[in-house]
Amino acid sequence: MNKAGLVAAIAQKAGISKAVAEKALKGAVDAITEALSKGESVSLVGFGTFSVQQRSSRKGRNPRTGARITIPARKVPKFTPGKTLRDIVAGQKKPAGGTKAKAAKAKKK
Repeated sequence: MNKAGLVAAIAQKAGISKAVAEKALKGAVDAITEALSKGESVSLVGFGTFSVQQRSSRKGRNPRTGARITIPARKVPKFTPGKTLRDIVAGQKKPAGGTKAKAAKAKKK
């Protein structure tokens, strides 16, 4: 699934327009990116945690010339899936139902 597919799925499940879904997705991605750039982690319970991992410098080889090089230390983004997501992917648990059904049920009460 690409970004357009994700926007369409969000719009359908949330019962909103694609334009609103795209703004929401962009806002979420921007917020996660900003938090990671500050060295913070972002936890979405049941889904997973986005964090920053420090990679130390290491020795490597230039594949074209074979010369030894030192790859500098750097920070990289990391995603750790939550237990619920791991269980769903492994087939041990079924994904939660759509939000439309929950919203309709809540309105009846």
